[in-house]
Amino acid sequence: QVQLAESGGGLVQPGGSLRISCSASGFTLEYYNVGWFRQAPGKEREGISCISSSSDSTYYADSVKGRFTISRDNAKNIMYLQMNSLKPEDTAVYYCAADRIPCTVVGFPHAHLERWGQGTLVTVSS
Repeated sequence: QVQLAESGGGLVQPGGSLRISCSASGFTLEYYNVGWFRQAPGKEREGISCISSSSDSTYYADSVKGRFTISRDNAKNIMYLQMNSLKPEDTAVYYCAADRIPCTVVGFPHAHLERWGQGTLVTVSS
């Protein structure tokens, strides 16, 4: 079965760190550019980061730049989002996505990616 599955979400205090993962099954993640999106309650989904298949290009939204780091391990068919200095406004459902459209320094050209995970909830609260 072709799918992406996020894990690692949870409750963290402001200023804390969390790493979420996205594992791929049924297809080879190495051939795809991948990214993370998030959707906060009452807000539209936003693309926050992406990384090219060879890891030679990355993008970060201004809201997470300097705090979040995207990475991937093609040998393990998995990608990660390391989140540091978390803020209450980072509270959202985080989704991973994969597509063959390019990830450049300005991100994906659109948000209609081919494959999506089911999402994992990250709550930043004291």
